[in-house]
Amino acid sequence: MRKAKDYLAKILIYLSSFITVGVLLAIIAYIFINGIGLINWSFFTNEYNDKTYYLQFEANKLQLSDNSYKDNIPYTRNVINNDSEPLYIEELGGAIIESKKGSDIEFIISYVEKSSSMLEAKDRRGEIVGIKEGYIIRSINGENIEDKNLEEISNIVGDIQGNIELKVTNPGNGVFTNIITTLYMILLSLSIATPIGILAAIYLVEYARPGKLVSTIRFATESLAGIPSIIYGLFGMAFFVVFLKFSLSLLAGALTISIILLPVIIRSTEEALKAVPDSYREASYGLGATKLQTISKIIIPSAMPGILVAVILSIGRIIGESAALLLTAGTVSKIPENLFSSGGTLTVQAYYVAKEEANIEMACAIGIVVILLIIILNLIAKLISKIFNKANY
Repeated sequence: MRKAKDYLAKILIYLSSFITVGVLLAIIAYIFINGIGLINWSFFTNEYNDKTYYLQFEANKLQLSDNSYKDNIPYTRNVINNDSEPLYIEELGGAIIESKKGSDIEFIISYVEKSSSMLEAKDRRGEIVGIKEGYIIRSINGENIEDKNLEEISNIVGDIQGNIELKVTNPGNGVFTNIITTLYMILLSLSIATPIGILAAIYLVEYARPGKLVSTIRFATESLAGIPSIIYGLFGMAFFVVFLKFSLSLLAGALTISIILLPVIIRSTEEALKAVPDSYREASYGLGATKLQTISKIIIPSAMPGILVAVILSIGRIIGESAALLLTAGTVSKIPENLFSSGGTLTVQAYYVAKEEANIEMACAIGIVVILLIIILNLIAKLISKIFNKANY
């Protein structure tokens, strides 16, 4: 009977492990299968929304330096079917390729010479924007080219004297702005939460006397760690967005995320400080060091591996947060101009395209980026823990 029970328990343990790993692998496989087709260089460098410009530059004949342009496939995802060879136009200093997108035909710049005037093209305000590979040409000097072919476009450009004005579209469907906003959110949130969390942990471990107050603070910290992030989001919206009138902004989102991170940083830092042997403190006091000197010169350096790991894991929490940021930072896919500008992070953008646009493919592609970032952060945390093991002190 005992052997049967042990055998049954063993089967349940293995089965639970296989189910857990299987579910995780299935989720990751689903995300990669649906999103991997969108992952390319333009996905990381383009904004999500298309941008259209009217750009002017001087028409200077520029001979082709080599024939490598024929092998340069446009990196934009808008190129679905190419039936033509790219055509190099000396007046542009670049090559154009014809692309079919459904029943429409688009003309895409597939190659730009390094000395081409297109790279210095200016908008109507006189600011240099530049025309790059992957841009879609809509018109030339006000003339629509939808019903033209490559030879006709070459003739139109060849007849122009002086400046050429191209109406071009920089294709979107990228996450560049969301990556930048996520990085801003990480830096701002950590700059707020990390010093507060570390100082609070130092107080609880090194200064506070054991008693009801400390027990209450620790209980409150542990309870706050288990509260759903949407509750923090509601608080952030009511206090930072409405009461303090920060509106939907980077600052409101970062302050809300900082509150979410505090319990994690405090508890992790506490454990790292407690792991420092008391003999370190006694030796420091025995040499005449003050409490502050002991903490700053001995305790914190010895606990630094655990503190760094807590901070790195907090970065993963920031990257994966969406509910709180939806209510405080907004969903606008643009780079915030200042602390009071709105902006959407990667996970917020994934929610938006899945919920509002039903674009599961794009949401999964963003999910791949998030998963890769989380994996990298966990590897860094393990590396730090291994290198700066407290046994080395």
